[in-house]
Amino acid sequence: MNAGFGVKTADVTAGSRKPPIPESIEETGLLDETIGDLLIKTLYTKGAHTGQQLSESVCLPFRLLDDLYHDLQHRQFTEVRGTQGHGRGGYVYDLTTQGRDRAREAMISNQYVGPAPVPIDLYRTWVEAQTIRKVHITVDRIQSGFGHLVLDPKFVEYLGPAINSAKSMFLYGDSGNGKTNMAESIARMLGGDMYVPYAVDVEGQIMITHDPVYHRPKPDETVTVSVDGEESTLLESAPTYDRRFARVARPVVFTGGELTLEQLDLQYDPTAKVYQAPFQVKANGGVLIIDDFGRQQVRPRDLLNRWIVPLEKRIDFMTLHTGHKFPVPFDCLLIFATNLNPLDLVDEAFLRRIHYKIHVPSPDYEQFVQIFRRICVSRQIPFVAGRVAYVYRQFYEPNGITPRSCHPRDLVDHLCDSARYLGVKPELTVELLDHACKSYFLDMPDEDYIVDPSELEGDHKPPAAMAMTVTHGGSGHEEPEPTPEAVDPGGADEVPTTVAEPVVATDEEQGPGEPPGSAPAS
Repeated sequence: MNAGFGVKTADVTAGSRKPPIPESIEETGLLDETIGDLLIKTLYTKGAHTGQQLSESVCLPFRLLDDLYHDLQHRQFTEVRGTQGHGRGGYVYDLTTQGRDRAREAMISNQYVGPAPVPIDLYRTWVEAQTIRKVHITVDRIQSGFGHLVLDPKFVEYLGPAINSAKSMFLYGDSGNGKTNMAESIARMLGGDMYVPYAVDVEGQIMITHDPVYHRPKPDETVTVSVDGEESTLLESAPTYDRRFARVARPVVFTGGELTLEQLDLQYDPTAKVYQAPFQVKANGGVLIIDDFGRQQVRPRDLLNRWIVPLEKRIDFMTLHTGHKFPVPFDCLLIFATNLNPLDLVDEAFLRRIHYKIHVPSPDYEQFVQIFRRICVSRQIPFVAGRVAYVYRQFYEPNGITPRSCHPRDLVDHLCDSARYLGVKPELTVELLDHACKSYFLDMPDEDYIVDPSELEGDHKPPAAMAMTVTHGGSGHEEPEPTPEAVDPGGADEVPTTVAEPVVATDEEQGPGEPPGSAPAS
C-alpha cells in the first residue's frame, strides 16, 4: 500500500470545504490491487452486483473503476452474468471459481467491505482543514445555547473563552447541578458540519473512523429549480465531494465511568482483522466528554498521564498489532466533568495541563425558584411561589439539605407520579409536595408541619441560612453578587438546569429591615 501517493490536496490548501472527487486511481491514494481486492470481497460477501452498484458500494466514481472491472474479467476473477440497463454500468458481475479463491485469500488480510478507505495522510489533511480551532462562538450564540438553563451572566463569561479555546475544560461541582447538561449544550452550539472518512488505510491496515452513534449524518445540499413558474427543491443528483467521506454534524462523543485505558487505543478485531478508532479519534473536529471523571476503573492519574502528549501537542500516537506506531490528530474540545474535588484526584501539576477549571455551583434561592417555575410550566402545572418557600423551610432548612439544580425537576416528577396514582390533578398542593419530598430525600422525619403552609401563600423569601459566602472555580477569590434576572418560562426539554453561586450582601447593600446574611426577597 502506497498511502498518500498521488493524493490531491491542492483544493484543501486553497480553502475547499469539501474533499474533492478523485479524478484517477492515483488521486485516491490507493493501489489498483487494493481497490481490486475490495471489489472482489464485495462480490464474495454480497453476491452479484452491477458495475454501478459496485461503484456505489465502494464510494468511488464508476469511470475510475471501469478499467478495473475489465482487468478482473481478463484475469478470470469475475464474469458478466447479464445486464440491467444500458452501458457497462449495467453489466452484472459475479465471481468465478478462481475469483472466489482470490476473495478468500484477500479475506486473510482483512475482511473489511464497504467504502474504499482514504490514506492516513489524507485523513490528517482533512482533520486540519476542518479543525475545531477555527470554530468561533459569539456571545449571542453562547447565550442562546444556554438559554434553556438558569445561568448567571458572570458565570457564562467564564465558559465563553473556554469554549472558543478548543482546548480542555474541567467542570467540577456537586452532583445534580447540570455539568453533563452543560457539556452537551456546549457541543450542540458548535454547529456546522464536517467530512469524516468511513475508513482509513494505515500501512495496509484498516482503521474504522466513522461511527453512526457519534457521527450524525447531515443531508446533502439541495438545489432549487423552477417548473412551470413554481420553485421546487431537489437533492443534488451528482456527488460534489469524495463519497469515501460522510458529511456529518460535528461529533459529540460521550463516555463515563466505564472508560478504560484500553479504550483509548486502537481496538483490534481478530476476526475481521480491522481496527476500530478510539473515542478521541472519533471525536476529532468535535467534543469529547469524560463524565464522572475519577470514577473510572483506572486511576485518575493514569488516565491523565495518557492525555499529557495529546493535550500539549494536539497529536496522539496509535500502535498497530504489527508494532507500527503512527501519529493521528487530536483535535477536539476535551471536557472533564466530576463531582469530586479535583485536588483529591490529581496534583496541581496535572491540573495545569487542563487549561480551564470551572466550578459549577449549586443554585441560590432565587435561581431555585426560577428553575421550579420552568419545570412547572413545562409540565403545565400552575406555579405557586409560596409553595416553593414551604418546601424550602419545611424540608431543606431543618434537615440541612443543599439545593441542587435537578431537585425541582425530580420533585415535580414525584409529584406527578403521586397525582397519577391518587387520580387527582397534579398541582403544587402541600399534600403532594410532602409526599414527593419524603419519597425523594433520605431519612425524612415523619412529623407534622414545621412551617404553617398558610403563612407562605404569597411569600417566597429565601431562608436566611441559604445566603453564604462562596468562591468561584477554586481560584480563592470571591465573585461579586449576581443580579437575579427574570427568566421566561421555557419548553419541556429545559432540564436539568445550572446556576451560578451567590455571595453575602454587605450591610450597605441590604434593604431596610433585612437581617445581615439574608438574600433579598423578590
